[in-house]
Amino acid sequence: MKKILIVSVHPDDEALGCGGTIGVHNKLGDELYWLILTSPKEISWVSEDFKERRKIEIKKAIEHFNFKKTFELDLPTTMLDTLANGEIIKQVSKIIDEIKPEIVYLPNRSDIHSDHKIAFQVLISSTKYFRYPFVKRILMYETLSETEFAPPLPENSFLPNVFIDITEFINYKLKSIDIYSESEMMPYPLPRNKDTVKALARFRGARIGVEYAEAFMLILEVL
Repeated sequence: MKKILIVSVHPDDEALGCGGTIGVHNKLGDELYWLILTSPKEISWVSEDFKERRKIEIKKAIEHFNFKKTFELDLPTTMLDTLANGEIIKQVSKIIDEIKPEIVYLPNRSDIHSDHKIAFQVLISSTKYFRYPFVKRILMYETLSETEFAPPLPENSFLPNVFIDITEFINYKLKSIDIYSESEMMPYPLPRNKDTVKALARFRGARIGVEYAEAFMLILEVL
């Protein structure tokens, strides 16, 4: 049994980025933890209905993914760039030290959303091997409508080198996306919908000769 930490900048990142892989970890009997960095709680322009819906979605996601424990930092969504990175690192590092995860899944460093960029920097600073030697593997996931919208420059490329077969869990992933159908999903042919999610999983699966897969960039592996 391994301890796995899934990091979401915003709830739904986990479903889009590694929803099938979470199913694989559950099947293996691994212990799953969820860290949600941001919340709309203190954002004045977000409706109370949305805030209540978000609470319900998080509860449903916890049940669906069988997370042992969920950590919500409640940092202001879309506003991480207004906060001092050092303060976020302090909070995240405390959680990392409590869980002592062996594997960490985190958002792509060059996603178009500034919250995602900052989250990556914070997580890398909070998993330095000389302070957290229990972290053996760090994987960066792709998020539809964020990863592919980064400017087409070499430094922004998402170049997957780890592929996880989720053929058995494609419906599990699609059900997780349904949790956010009212708040985050988009009509086809826009990127955040079940057809596009399934198409991406099929495309990634073709790379390794399986029906469906999720793709990641390996940031760290200690053997």
